[in-house]
Amino acid sequence: MMKKIIKYFPLVVGVIIFGSSCTKEEGVLNKKPLNILSSDVVWKDDALINAYLTECFAETYVFHNVSTDNSWSNLWTGSAGWAPMYIDQVSDECGTGYASDGYSYKMGQLKIQGGLLEWWENAYKVIRELNIFIENVPSSPLNANEKTELVAEARWLRAYNYFEMVERYGGVPLITHSQSLNDPKDSLYPKRSTEQSIYDFVISETDSIENQLPQTFSDVSRPNMYADLALKCRAALFAGSVAQYGTVQLNGIIGIDPSKAIYYYQQAYDAAQQIINGGQYTLYNKYPNDKVENFRELFTDKNGNPEVIFSVAHNNQNSMGNTGNGWAYDFFQCPLPNGWGSGNMDAPYLETAEWFEHVDGTSGKLDTNAIQQGLWTTNSLWANKDPRFYATIYTQNTPWKGGILDYHHGLITSDGSIITQGSYNGVLANGNQNWQNGTGFGVLKYLDENHNEAEGASSGQWASSSTNWIVFRYAEALLNYAEAAFYLGKTNDALGAINQIRQRAGIAPLTSINEGAIRQERKVELAFEGFRYWDLRRWRVAVDTLSVNRSGLTYILDYNTGKYKLQVIHNIDGTVTPPAFYSQNYYLPITLARTAADPNLVENPGYK
Repeated sequence: MMKKIIKYFPLVVGVIIFGSSCTKEEGVLNKKPLNILSSDVVWKDDALINAYLTECFAETYVFHNVSTDNSWSNLWTGSAGWAPMYIDQVSDECGTGYASDGYSYKMGQLKIQGGLLEWWENAYKVIRELNIFIENVPSSPLNANEKTELVAEARWLRAYNYFEMVERYGGVPLITHSQSLNDPKDSLYPKRSTEQSIYDFVISETDSIENQLPQTFSDVSRPNMYADLALKCRAALFAGSVAQYGTVQLNGIIGIDPSKAIYYYQQAYDAAQQIINGGQYTLYNKYPNDKVENFRELFTDKNGNPEVIFSVAHNNQNSMGNTGNGWAYDFFQCPLPNGWGSGNMDAPYLETAEWFEHVDGTSGKLDTNAIQQGLWTTNSLWANKDPRFYATIYTQNTPWKGGILDYHHGLITSDGSIITQGSYNGVLANGNQNWQNGTGFGVLKYLDENHNEAEGASSGQWASSSTNWIVFRYAEALLNYAEAAFYLGKTNDALGAINQIRQRAGIAPLTSINEGAIRQERKVELAFEGFRYWDLRRWRVAVDTLSVNRSGLTYILDYNTGKYKLQVIHNIDGTVTPPAFYSQNYYLPITLARTAADPNLVENPGYK
């Protein structure tokens, strides 16, 4: 369902792309194109109707946390560049192995001009196409069941797009019909709805279509009833957090009345419970005797994976030039070798490695003074860690494609001196990985060792990763359930859900539960899946958490023993412009360009 069949197909019946000036576009819009199909043809043809909806899914690049408003994404249809990694880099999960045009926003550069994680023009483009679809399919020649199901899918996708907008901007204009040039001005330039009304719309839509979607689909790239519940669960949990921790401003355009928090937590709890009780999904446990392999395979196993509720499908065909449906994840995240001599796009912090507990449940935090004394093996440094650590992060001596990764930078010779160039008795002073701009760590989660990351030396060869991107999975439903249950006072339910995840991971169960334990489990289980930045924002802890300069680790190889002297790299993000998240950044700016184009749009507070 997700494969791009007809590029930009829905535009053939489009009239207005929201945010454009009607007067400016009127001449173009009134011309009848000669090389495209008319709407009369589209809505009478089964194949074209299905192709239309397929393209709407394909154009929802935000499934990958990508906006085509970013320059690289504009060039490469959403996920063919490195933009999917921005969401990790602006969180506290990682820096970057080399400069990207999204990393600067971490340093307090999110201003009224916007540019980070935008989902506005493209969102309204997709929403308009979906509105047209929803209005026209009921009169098409499809049978009644097909009509109901396809319209429900379109409404689900529209609700998903509105959720992605409201978590970014707060209240946005709610448009549920296809606009035309003859509509009243207030309809063409609508005001922002309240944040609560957008969340309520998403929840009400998921409620309305729940029983119109099938319970199962062999294609996990199409939303079924459980994907619908997963969307409701995520949106309601986010709304509950905004109500509990946020502040109502602009007469409710942003913020939700605190008295509504329990209502939204109950909605999230109920939706998660339906998923759990439905029995269709379980935690992936194909390799119970190898917890590391099991967690790695969870993200690459495309054959009846019982944990995946909804995902974006990819194949190994290059998506550059519309010849396939691959994407660039492996190319940009992989260790060397790489076609550009780069890879390691996301560089996890030392503090991120410390998030992962030991298997007995004790803290994984290192004594950074102690580890810089004496010599260490990587086995002793990372001994008895949560298996998810080894499956999520790569570092010195991580196994990879039959060998091991070598990040060492510097060699201690037999006389105790340290060289950083050349070699000593045939041993190189530096390893084969990117230590120059990195942290000593990379992201292993989702990487496919069978993929040839050396591709891409010439333009257009890198977008061939075939791993599917999971949008909703069962573990998230359990985590959402636990969080909602805790705030509803159902601590036994919360503890049980968290311990299911810990048991699958291979670490000691908890005997009691609190807010910190739930958040700890969430950041470890969902690391580098695009959740952390949004979680910190919805909990309203981003100002303190993201305005911190973090650390990396240098491994210096000792020639005599084969062990390593360790050096902690402080202020890894730089001291001239250190990380800074400001209170206004809890919402993205509407931007000067948009408020100038539509006088009815009100800017979010704090942006000037």
